[in-house]
Formats: sequence, structure tokens, C-alpha cells
Amino acid sequence: MIQRHEENAQGRDFFVGDIHGQYDLLMEAMRGVEFDKARDRLFSVGDLIDRGADSFKCLSLVFEPWFYGVLGNHEVLAHDAFEDPGSAWDLWQMNGGSWVYLEGAHEVKSILGEALRYLPYAREVEVAGKRIGMVHAEPPADWADIETADPQHLVWSRRRISRMDTTPIAGIDAVVVGHTILEQATWLGNVHYIDTGAFHTGNLTLIDARSIAG
Repeated sequence: MIQRHEENAQGRDFFVGDIHGQYDLLMEAMRGVEFDKARDRLFSVGDLIDRGADSFKCLSLVFEPWFYGVLGNHEVLAHDAFEDPGSAWDLWQMNGGSWVYLEGAHEVKSILGEALRYLPYAREVEVAGKRIGMVHAEPPADWADIETADPQHLVWSRRRISRMDTTPIAGIDAVVVGHTILEQATWLGNVHYIDTGAFHTGNLTLIDARSIAG
């Protein structure tokens, strides 16, 4: 359900919004901050795939030693599509899954199965003495409940953002999420929304974790 990470004593940590197959955009953003793959770490809020043609390359990022993602709803859509090649497959295709035909269904199914082992529902990172949580869509009201939280809420929910709820999440200093596209990265209470719609705006948010830790 969750993986926890101690402070990065060797380099910096960054959070990145929903990538959606925009591999070149990610590489450009990493060059912009002089990302050091030997020392820095990149934490992804999920939705590595779909809509972008480089979804296969983005999914493969989970195997890099500097990359740490969480499960997004589009990874769930892809998984469900291979489990049910009927209605679930159609739903995936309606939501940007056509890249599967560029790579071949057998190859995508194989790598997806391996990749999912590297995508827990949540991560927690220590940054400058602060604890920062990360899920794709919405954390529980109390981070202490993360291990028993409803996976559907973690991956799909938009209740807080739809209400513009600024109630802080208890038991954690901050939480970083994606899922809901906003014009710019936005704080609601201690929850930081960083999906800025890279696949159609060209704006991929990549931020230094120290700016979240304050």
C-alpha cells in the first residue's frame, strides 16, 4: 500500500505531475533543474501512460533507480483492460490507450505487469525534516489511515478538489497529488495539486521537494 523513503542525504528530491507519455517533456524538465541521476530522486504522482505516444518509455521509467511513482488511474485502466478485453478495453481506448497498438499488446501487457510491482498506492518521503506524502488522486483525511484507505479514493477521487476543501490532512506535513488538471500547481490546505495537463498544455510541473517542505 505504501513505501516510505528516508531523507536523501546525497542529493535532491523532486515531484513531477502526471506525465501521460510526454517523455521528451520530462527529460527537458529534468535538464532544466540539472537533475543528477546518480544522486537525485524523482517522485511521480502517477498516470505515466496514455494520451502520449511515448507511454511505453514513460512506463519503463519505473525500473530506473532514481524514479519512484505511485499508481495512477490510467495504470489501473490499462491493467483492467488486459483483464477484461471487452468493456474495460473499450474504456481504456476512450481514455488514451491507443498507444498499445504502436508497441504491441503482448509487449505492453508484459511490461505493465512488471511495472505495477513498482507502483504502490502511496509513498512518504522525508524532506528537510518534514514528512511529505504522495498519492495519485486523494489522500485520506488522516494520513495515519493510509494503510487501510480505500484504493478507489487514492486513485480516482476528486471530492476535495471539487469542494476546494482546504482542511489539512492530519498526521502529515504535506501531501502531493495529481489527477485533476489545473492551470498551475495549487495548494489546498496542505495538499499540493501538481497536474498541469502536460499532454495538451505542454506544461509539466516538476518541483523541488524542498519548496513543499517549506
